[in-house]
Amino acid sequence: MNPIFLAASKSVLDREGGSDMVDSDRIDKLIAAVPPALALRAGLDLGIFTRLGGGAATADSLGAALEVEPDRLSRLLYALASIGLLEVEDGLFRNGAEASAFLDASKPTYRGGDHALLRELWGADLLTAESLRQKRPAALHDFSEAEPESAAAFSRMLAPGGVIFGRNLAREIDLSAIGSVIDIGGGAGTILVGLRERWPHIAATLMELPTVAAVAPAILSEYGADDVVVEEGDITVAPSIGRHDLAILKAVVQVLPLDKARSSILNAARCLAPGGEIAIAGWGVVDDDRLGPPEGVFLNLTFLNLYRHGESYTEGQYRAWMTEAGFRDISRSRMADGGTLFRARLTG
Repeated sequence: MNPIFLAASKSVLDREGGSDMVDSDRIDKLIAAVPPALALRAGLDLGIFTRLGGGAATADSLGAALEVEPDRLSRLLYALASIGLLEVEDGLFRNGAEASAFLDASKPTYRGGDHALLRELWGADLLTAESLRQKRPAALHDFSEAEPESAAAFSRMLAPGGVIFGRNLAREIDLSAIGSVIDIGGGAGTILVGLRERWPHIAATLMELPTVAAVAPAILSEYGADDVVVEEGDITVAPSIGRHDLAILKAVVQVLPLDKARSSILNAARCLAPGGEIAIAGWGVVDDDRLGPPEGVFLNLTFLNLYRHGESYTEGQYRAWMTEAGFRDISRSRMADGGTLFRARLTG
């Protein structure tokens, strides 16, 4: 940020008629938080943290490996070092502790699997004022109307993140007594791939809209999951043709209008055998006062730019829909990736 602007913005104002003082620290911090986040995104896009792994490299050698100009790359490397994601000594760069643990794609704890999606979400976030002025999503995304090529590209982009989420969910839920799992609206179905790394015995079904279901088998095959059953369907209209022990809905309810969000949960219950469980996950959940958690509140703005009707629904709304569907023992917890997880069991 311009240092002259910073100096001016630090001036303290005396409120009219009182002694309370106010300064610009909150605004300055919000503005200053943007460039480091974008540097992180650039590092993920280039694969810097994975390329470094457990070793060290100069800007020249890293630039050659990444096929970018070393002099220009060094600016990004020093920026990443300045925020602690990299360490630098004698011109050698290596991953910092957090980058080593969470930004190296070769590690099971990798948190950057959705960085391509993050690029799209942040791009959409820049259009909030435009969406409001136009009275329509400025970065409209419609799964039901996607062309085969775009559906395949989008599903393939989300596939690595699906595997990571599946691994995380596998640690959250004991599936030792679960025989069959259905992933509803799960894109390419790679959540099931991650889930079965820990629980290989489960029979897996993916239920998706026709445009996505058509491209899912090829992507699943790339992950060695040719035995996943792919079923065409719209959960807002009807349940699966089969009955399962566990139904997963990740980031599905939040992209739907109010009436379809409700019907998706009601129909998900009808996909389950008596006593079956449901797991609803995503960042698009807010507290009943709509002031938190931050990821849900601000994702609600992102939805404004992407979907005609989707939004971050409240915990109370989710609980009401799940209760209506016949679920009991409803719980809400926070997953390792920061998202919300609702779990419940169908009254048997």
